[in-house]
Amino acid sequence: RVTVLENGLRVASQNKFGQFCTVGLLINSGSRHEAKYLSGISHFLEKLAFSSTAQFSSKDEILLTLEKHGGICDCQASRDTIMYAVSADAKGLDTVVNLLADVALQPRLSDEEIEMTRTAIRFELEDLNMRPDPEPLLTEMIHAAAYRDNTVGLNRFCPVENTDKIDREVLHSYLRNYYTPDRMVLAGVGIEHEQLVECAKKHLLGAEPVWGSGRTKDVDRSVAQYTGGIVKVEKDMSDVSLGPTPIPELTHIMIGLESSSFLEEDFIPFAVLNMMMGGGGSFSAGGPGKGMFTRLYLNVLNRHHWMYNATSYHHSYEDTGLLCIHASADPKQVREMVEIITREFILMAGAVGEVELERAKTQLKSMLMMNLESRPVIFEDVGRQVLATNTRKLPHELCALISQVKSSDIKRVVTKMLHKKPAVAALGDLTDLPTYEHIQAALSSKDGRLPRMYRLFR
Repeated sequence: RVTVLENGLRVASQNKFGQFCTVGLLINSGSRHEAKYLSGISHFLEKLAFSSTAQFSSKDEILLTLEKHGGICDCQASRDTIMYAVSADAKGLDTVVNLLADVALQPRLSDEEIEMTRTAIRFELEDLNMRPDPEPLLTEMIHAAAYRDNTVGLNRFCPVENTDKIDREVLHSYLRNYYTPDRMVLAGVGIEHEQLVECAKKHLLGAEPVWGSGRTKDVDRSVAQYTGGIVKVEKDMSDVSLGPTPIPELTHIMIGLESSSFLEEDFIPFAVLNMMMGGGGSFSAGGPGKGMFTRLYLNVLNRHHWMYNATSYHHSYEDTGLLCIHASADPKQVREMVEIITREFILMAGAVGEVELERAKTQLKSMLMMNLESRPVIFEDVGRQVLATNTRKLPHELCALISQVKSSDIKRVVTKMLHKKPAVAALGDLTDLPTYEHIQAALSSKDGRLPRMYRLFR
């Protein structure tokens, strides 16, 4: 159920029986909105969340208040949303909504807290570059390549050079524009709707933010512009092992193409396609005997023992989407790895077996229903859908849409996708990496092979 308050704030709830509830504020604000600001503000706000506020003198006081109701709190910032959430005993709903309103609208942002956040962010950035798993780094790179210098291509992590530049004044300037009631949803799972609306009226209607309620003037409403392109980072990956067993030196490649936004009808066929591609790491890539029937297991990991990873990902936003495949192998095999991955993209447009399609659809439905067993996941689903569309598609409606996907739908969306320029992210030893032009040519050829001249004279 959804109720819109006089100030534009939406209150959404979903019944779920039990002693505990999950309640939170989702705000249409993220790294994609930082075009006119210093990059990294959302990263700062995520780290500063649940610190001292007008009512609570410290983070410890907030945690003690929540402890009385068996509660825990969390804040997550993404490219398009920031989410403040609390799970607690349903009897403490008033306290929880009061706390959320205070944390979002009345943070103190003291000099000491900002300094501690700077240190935490520097440490996180250092850790990001040293991790054996380069997934978060590659995801950043592929977005930067696909949407060069705009919206979802803007950096989700604060660049090191900006850590000293972001202060209370910069944060307040940003918050004044983006933390407005019309960009917020108060979502709750496990409570009565009327009760949540009452609490919202009490604590969020007419609440004066600490930065004042002046007119918003710098709200970025730009629509994502897919550009395609390549982002390369030459990096020595020979010593990323955390323990005594050395991890082999790998080069990581991610190739992506524009898919569709989650508001379009094509979103469901793309979700089925992503499930059909599947994939994972080569460790335990036991193939059909272990029930691993997705294409990246059958066609890639089972046939090419030297590949360490081949995984499909689908990122979707309200105005665009990106379907990509991440692959890892020894630096000497990079050229062949790129050829194999581009061939998989080409094969997506070919015949889709009935058994393969039904398996992917069943797997997608089962994953959807399994995830929605969890109360925090239902909360996020409710909040994000209401924030984007003012309504929520229920699980059985989504399952019905998944069931309707035909092989012709898959072929149609893939054909549309293959007409775009690719986005490429490459990390590691890139000596043998084909040029961007060669990758683009391979994706537009019938078999996904690199041009013959390139293979002869490499």
